[in-house]
Amino acid sequence: MRQDPERRYPKLSEAAFSYPAIDNHAHPLLREEHRDRFPFEGLVSEAQGDALIQDAIHTVACKRATAQIRRLLNLDERASWDDLKLARASSNYVGLCKMCFEPARIQCILIDDGLGGSDDFAENYTWHDQFTNSPTRRIVRVEVVAEGILKDIFQLNLTAKAALNAFTASLTKSLKESAEDSNVVGFKSIVCYRTGLNVAIVSCTASLESSLVDLFKRYKEEGRLRLAHKALNDLVVRIAVEVASEHDIPVQFHTGLGDNDITLSLSSPAEMQPLIKAYPKTKFVLLHSSYPYTREAGYLTAVYSNVYLDFSLIFPLVSGAGQRSIIQQVLELSPTNKILWSSDGHWWPESFYLGSYQARQGMYEVLKTMVDGEELSEADAVTIVQNALFHNSNRVYGLNLPSP
Repeated sequence: MRQDPERRYPKLSEAAFSYPAIDNHAHPLLREEHRDRFPFEGLVSEAQGDALIQDAIHTVACKRATAQIRRLLNLDERASWDDLKLARASSNYVGLCKMCFEPARIQCILIDDGLGGSDDFAENYTWHDQFTNSPTRRIVRVEVVAEGILKDIFQLNLTAKAALNAFTASLTKSLKESAEDSNVVGFKSIVCYRTGLNVAIVSCTASLESSLVDLFKRYKEEGRLRLAHKALNDLVVRIAVEVASEHDIPVQFHTGLGDNDITLSLSSPAEMQPLIKAYPKTKFVLLHSSYPYTREAGYLTAVYSNVYLDFSLIFPLVSGAGQRSIIQQVLELSPTNKILWSSDGHWWPESFYLGSYQARQGMYEVLKTMVDGEELSEADAVTIVQNALFHNSNRVYGLNLPSP
């Protein structure tokens, strides 16, 4: 990685570009035989369909990512996005992964392996250990667990009341078993995608039972099950945060930026305030900088001791100038012992490289400006970087990794 050419702040430059990192939120890489299963444009955009294939490559973020990957692969500076795709497709896969991970300086990855397609096309989470110095750990996606339990329950001839009781008991039992697994360090909820972050603190029993009946009907008609009934989704979240509180593990929540499956207005973490207040012993990790609701997320981290802010996904989906602005917004109000870096890497090894490189570059540039303005000393800036990259996640997830 390119360090500060001016060497004005050598300690800050060294910390930003070389300090080992804990990647607190990522997904598995594709297996080699499926390396081209999904459009590579998904590296730089959350769009789908024509918006992904036709439009994503014309963003400033894509042009920046193209130049950075071009340098990583030692391609000619005139190489296009299509040239880049051809070069990576013909390269040795494990070699490509190593080429991306070595400069990323990722010591440990926390993998959510519940992303759709992971079971069919992606590597097991332990496979990633070959690229890091510390073993990969799991984040359990609670909606996936809930859907698996519902499929089993729907095979039984139960009344709605009995099915609800069986579902609640089975989900609680399953999540407790996961929380007690030494390889699991947290839960994740995608309720933002399904019904929004305005999670109700209580749900009417009648609504829960009628939702189960409707879900069962749809499952029988369509042959697929997708948990997207608000009463049931809210119940799943409440069970997860209760179990997490009992076992002192964090719950990650997708917030903000996502594909067109979300309702953007319900993706603001401000919607979570009643839930956060109701479960003060649960550690809430707001993912993806909550962009474009970063300031709302910063407020929550500042006023609630149990809220933490992950800054990811904006690397590489947002332009460099946008990334610096978002990092500045994170630092406007968030206590710096509560910000956590992640790559949100998934499918393609380049996502881990860009997620690390661009975040390190952005932190350096923002903090350097603060040091220039005498808002921080260089030592303060170094501590912020080291905490954001490593120490905060090490503490929040109870990893107990030795300090670099």
